[in-house]
Amino acid sequence: MTRVLLTGFEPFGGEDVNPFWEAVRAAAARAPGGLAVSTALLPCVFGSALDALREAVDRTEPDLVLCVGQAGGRPDVTVERIAVNIDDARIPDNAGAQPVDEPVVPGGPAAYFATLPVKACVAAVREAGLPASVSQTAGTFVCNHVFYGLMHLAATERPGLRGGFVHVPYAPGQVTDRALPSLPVSAAAEALCVIAVTAAGRTVDIRAEGGATH
Repeated sequence: MTRVLLTGFEPFGGEDVNPFWEAVRAAAARAPGGLAVSTALLPCVFGSALDALREAVDRTEPDLVLCVGQAGGRPDVTVERIAVNIDDARIPDNAGAQPVDEPVVPGGPAAYFATLPVKACVAAVREAGLPASVSQTAGTFVCNHVFYGLMHLAATERPGLRGGFVHVPYAPGQVTDRALPSLPVSAAAEALCVIAVTAAGRTVDIRAEGGATH
């Protein structure tokens, strides 16, 4: 039985809800065979989000961690490839902090790669009939902050822990007055289940096109 921790964020950026916390909860409720799934809600706050993540990892002792965030404007589920050691906030976090050009971990490596089979996860989501792609950047806001913090925790304190970050688009109810892509929460939950099963079942990625020209 593989122990999986799924994390999501509270609402941020002026949104009243973060529907993909509901997707995280729905994915955990489905608990695909062979997985024992726990969840944790993280504050959208620099620093505090990493404290909450560490507490959740200590509490659940997972083999695999999938952190989930929302990337409004993206058209598909994006599995992140790399986390960078920089906080550069275009907007304040939920505590009003807006760090600029500050490291996530002072003295830490410039970047970490996810330890998920990123391209295999993308392929599996596509095979399930849902849109997905590899992402080369998790931004420089709290999502990247958490992604980098997770990988640093694994690299320095929990070498057996694997993990990564998944971004999902807006939910339909968030774009009723905006011409932006969206994905139903139920579809996002299904994609998260597929990614969790795929990541739990393999450590070696497939070789497939997934790059970007810019």
